[in-house]
Amino acid sequence: MKKKLYKLIAKLNKAILPSYSKQQLDLSKASKLQMALIGWRYFITKKALD
Repeated sequence: MKKKLYKLIAKLNKAILPSYSKQQLDLSKASKLQMALIGWRYFITKKALD
């Protein structure tokens, strides 16, 4: 059940949130909000794949 929820959230993240890897964002120049979004997407992706 949880895995399905994480997969759904991952699909929503992909559709709604910006992809910083496609924008070639330099992590050393990223703002705190950008770093928080990167961390959130990483956390959800990791949980969806486990």
